[in-house]
Amino acid sequence: MSVSRRVLITGISGQDGSYLAELLCAEGAEVHGTLRGPLARELPNLSAVREQLVLHEADLDVPGQLGGVVAEVEPAEIYHLAGPAFVPDSWRAPSLTIRAIAGGGAELLAAVRDHAAEAHVVVASSREIFGEAAPSPQDEATICAPSSPYGVAKLSVHQLVALAREGEGLHVSSAILFNHESPRRPERYISRKVSRGVAAISLGQAQEIVLGDLSAVRDWSAASDVVRGLQAMAAEPEPSDFVLASGVGHTVRELVDTAFAIVGIDPEAHLRVDQRFVREHEASDPVGDPSRARERLRWSAQVSFAELVGEMVRADLAELGAGVTRS
Repeated sequence: MSVSRRVLITGISGQDGSYLAELLCAEGAEVHGTLRGPLARELPNLSAVREQLVLHEADLDVPGQLGGVVAEVEPAEIYHLAGPAFVPDSWRAPSLTIRAIAGGGAELLAAVRDHAAEAHVVVASSREIFGEAAPSPQDEATICAPSSPYGVAKLSVHQLVALAREGEGLHVSSAILFNHESPRRPERYISRKVSRGVAAISLGQAQEIVLGDLSAVRDWSAASDVVRGLQAMAAEPEPSDFVLASGVGHTVRELVDTAFAIVGIDPEAHLRVDQRFVREHEASDPVGDPSRARERLRWSAQVSFAELVGEMVRADLAELGAGVTRS
């Protein structure tokens, strides 16, 4: 298969980066990716395509590294997915979060301007830019009022993208991502905590799952669907920002019930609510409106909520049954 284009994915070993790498490799692209830390280590998410990739070390906390990779690779497409992604961590280390996300994003955009001005660039933003008081559903025009350091950092990059697009004429777009999951999601995220816990209970390796607010709502879609949306954004003739979401909210209780139903177990004897994990109820449900992506990109989420939960539970059953541990 002939090489069609050179692509750079920052944070390539993460959930989104790995699915995107597989998609682009299947199309014959020359795929480069950045990693934080040594390149010579096990990267389970990339096992299917690692031999087809060109990997580069770049730490967002080290000025110049990311820009150096852009200058070296001179890609035709860039997907900036690297950076902290677990919102609660941003409260424990706000300066590190802002430096990595805002500083890394600023460095990337400057490097694009200086070394890859013709590249089509997609930067991962987040629904956290809207904050907890935003009306629901949220779209590209929703007023931004972030309520976490993570959201502040993401909004900073989101606004830098707009400045680079409008002021410097770069083809840069923000993907406003709502919750999206897969078996590659780390276990500290609630979706994976539930799927892993249910699998462990089914296999007799655990007795209960401890959760917080079961009424909390999330707009969950599949990571494999989201990376299709990222690719569609890069392919657009004119850059713009797009909400990528399923458009449907589900409660944590629905997530739990769906997961337990897959293994045929009544959740009531295995579910415990700990008030320490219950946050004050959100002012609005964080549900995205993907109308713009549907109309302009011809994109929509294809994997249903039940299919996504089923995929995750079955993957955890297989891993736990084989004694496999993932971070």
